Amino acid sequence: MFVFNKATRLSYSALRTYSASAVLNPTIVEHATTLPKAERTDPLLSSPDYFNVHNLFTVKDLFEARVHYGHKDGSLDERMLPYIYGSRLGHLIFDLDKTAEYLRRALNIAAHTAYRDGIIVFFLRNAQNAHIVEKTAIECGEYAHTRYWRGGIFTNSTHQFGAVTRLPDLCIFLSTLNDVLLQHTAVRDSAKMGVATIGIVDSNSNPNVITYPVPGNDDSPSAIQLYCKLFKAAILRGKDKRKEHLVESSSEKPTL
Repeated sequence: MFVFNKATRLSYSALRTYSASAVLNPTIVEHATTLPKAERTDPLLSSPDYFNVHNLFTVKDLFEARVHYGHKDGSLDERMLPYIYGSRLGHLIFDLDKTAEYLRRALNIAAHTAYRDGIIVFFLRNAQNAHIVEKTAIECGEYAHTRYWRGGIFTNSTHQFGAVTRLPDLCIFLSTLNDVLLQHTAVRDSAKMGVATIGIVDSNSNPNVITYPVPGNDDSPSAIQLYCKLFKAAILRGKDKRKEHLVESSSEKPTL
């Protein structure tokens, strides 16, 4: 092994000899890093809509649930401008074609997370619709938080709970704002800890801090009911498919 000293540390030939001797055999490197293509291919990821969430709703369903209604013109967050279709009677109107596209992507993410046995938490600070979210979480076997969120539950979880705690794999925000129209603290905490987030972002919200934003009304009970219905269906589809694959894999194992 080459050792640097006062006589050789500036010697180009010595450095060249040292660097050349450290190069591994190219064949060894190739064998160590190359894997068969079949082992890296996941059939679930090769399909754009493996759980068939595209047929869970139509644009008409969104319209009837009043998803297209935004807040008044003066409350617009400029970062939401690409998702706005126009304004009517002083209220902003969402482009439901874009909402449908982003909502289907979010449902697909929720289904994949459930299929991989991930932990999903629903969030909503609006007391009027809190019972809808809590009921949805119970029916699909996941979790909900509809009360005051104390900062540090994610970012300082070991101190808060007195032990190492597994964080959620996905947080679904039915509204990214709290009850006083400020950003929900859990949105910021999730971003800090790298927890994936799905968020319904109204016209007065910031979509940039959400991993998978869905532009739409986050106040109307009919809209919240529709969101909960769709996410519950997507999560249950992922869990049902997981059960099917587990049964198939267990039946294929050879008996001793």
